[in-house]
Order: sequence, then structure tokens, then C-alpha cells
Amino acid sequence: MNTSNKIVLSIGGSLISSNGEIHVDFLKKFNDFVRSELIHNKFSQIFLVVGGGEISKTYRTSGRSVLGHEPADEDLDWLGIHATKLNAHLIRTIFRDIAHPYVLKHYEIIRKADEPIVVAAGWKPGWSTDFCKTLICEDYKIKTIVNLSSVATLFDKDPRKYADVHPVSNISWEEFRRIVGETWSPHLNAPFDPIATKKAQDLNLKVVILKGNDFENLKSYFNNKDFIGTTIG
Repeated sequence: MNTSNKIVLSIGGSLISSNGEIHVDFLKKFNDFVRSELIHNKFSQIFLVVGGGEISKTYRTSGRSVLGHEPADEDLDWLGIHATKLNAHLIRTIFRDIAHPYVLKHYEIIRKADEPIVVAAGWKPGWSTDFCKTLICEDYKIKTIVNLSSVATLFDKDPRKYADVHPVSNISWEEFRRIVGETWSPHLNAPFDPIATKKAQDLNLKVVILKGNDFENLKSYFNNKDFIGTTIG
């Protein structure tokens, strides 16, 4: 677990909504978990970085349908970025009483933020919010990113293609970079994008991937107990 008093906590967009519905039950539990388990108890400040998830996919698919062909990568990136901003504002609304009043979305500025919760969204084309997480770590001297996703762990093979997969508990940045490659594309489906991966390795960060709606497992991780997940770095 991160021993500093600040941490970056990433919320995958798929945890917030799917099939046209907002996951209100998850958000209620997440709200309670952050307030009861993390803030003031373990961390003085949490940066919550929010993904675009289904909203991003819906708008991208609509663009393809109207055009009859694939939109430009820059437009696909921007649709994803604006989706992260909408989701991020929902999260900031939930934590309004303890959150910084503005959602971070311009990373050339190091904003002075003293509140316990700081919510962040995407920035500009060329990478995903994963890269934004690494910039927050660099700017605010944080060494650990916890990625809350829809999967419990990484696997040694794509589970959608292979039956004989095995969970990966630990992997180095060198090994991980060989898997995700070096090039970003808005079509990419990776647990941590290539641009962010290089930056995280340069900063010697640790990224922990956990299933976001398994709150008992999250509690185990944050209490230094055995947990199910993958540590990169």
C-alpha cells in the first residue's frame, strides 16, 4: 500500500454506468467507502480520476453510424475526454462537501488544492486518462495509482480469446510495455495506456489494478492484507 498521505484513485467509467443506466448502488457504496475507510483515516488527500466508460463508447458509436465510416482519431479522443468530464462532475457532485470546487482537466497548470478530495478528468487527444494520472503523480509527488476497474486482475493471455489463462499478481514495467506496445490509439483496450506506461516507468510509479466493486477486497488492500489484484512496477 502507498505509505504517503496522498494517493491517486482511478474510477473506470464502466463502474459508473452501463446499459444506459448509472450504477447508483455502486456510487453509494463508493461514497461510503471513501468517507469511512480512506479520508482522514489513511489519506489526507485523494485524487479521483474518472474514466469515460459507456458514455464515451455510445457517442463514438453514434458518430460512426451517422458518418458511415470511422471518425478521425482526434474526434474519438475528444468524445472520450468530454465523457470523462461528465462522469467526473457527477463524482465531484457526490463529494461536494469535501471536494475541490473545480475538476482538474488542464494539466499544464498545477492547481493548489487543499481539500481531501480532488476530482480529475481527461485533458487532450493523444492518450487516455491514464496519462493524466501519471501527471498528477508527478505534480503532487505521489507514488501509487490504484486503478478501480471492472476486472479483478490482469491475465497472462486475453481471456476473450483463450481458455487457459492465469492471473498475474505482479509484473514489471518492462514486461508490461512489451504487452501494450508504444503507440496510443482511441481504439486501444489496455489496462494502462502505452503513453502513460512509459511515463509511469520513468517516474518509478506503482500501479495497482483492483476490481472496483469488490469493497471487501479493496478494504483488504488498503489495510495491508492479502488481496486479489495486479501490481505493475
